[in-house]
Amino acid sequence: MTKTPAICVFCGASFGDKPIFSTAAVAMGAGIAGLGAKFIFGGGGPGLMGEAARGARDAGGTVEGILPGFLRDMEPPLDTGEDTEIVPDLFVRKREMIARSDAFVTLPGGLGTYDEFFEVLTAAQLGVHAKPIIVVNVDSYFDALDAMIRGTIARGFARDTVLEMYQMATGVDDALARLKAALRL
Repeated sequence: MTKTPAICVFCGASFGDKPIFSTAAVAMGAGIAGLGAKFIFGGGGPGLMGEAARGARDAGGTVEGILPGFLRDMEPPLDTGEDTEIVPDLFVRKREMIARSDAFVTLPGGLGTYDEFFEVLTAAQLGVHAKPIIVVNVDSYFDALDAMIRGTIARGFARDTVLEMYQMATGVDDALARLKAALRL
């Protein structure tokens, strides 16, 4: 029997300024469920985080949230359909999401989303893991992030091999195709 792959999604607890972000989040969650993978996320119900989890749940997927206790009131978990583990802090949340996941998807979000993305990218750069990292560039949201990383390389603060450690997907369908290929689903 083969292990069910787990895909962790990083994204905002807000909706952003365009409806396309919510649409992409729901589609990403549903797409992960459609791949037969477990959906792992930060555990909160608001914003894109909740939209993506509901998308996975509503498509029949297994949803696992990892929520720091202090966020329980600010970012309450979904009402139904997910297994939520309450952990002590953000550091444990990230450690558990990374340990339990076979791949990572980054959708638009704020500082917490960037923190999670850079945590897994830095770990990949240091050889801690070789798990796929997919950035879903919805409405060109991550153009500046990609430019910043390329600028960091150009200025001699990172090697160009970093560019091989994450993939910029043009949208949800592209991201799902990349996940399917990388995880051999």
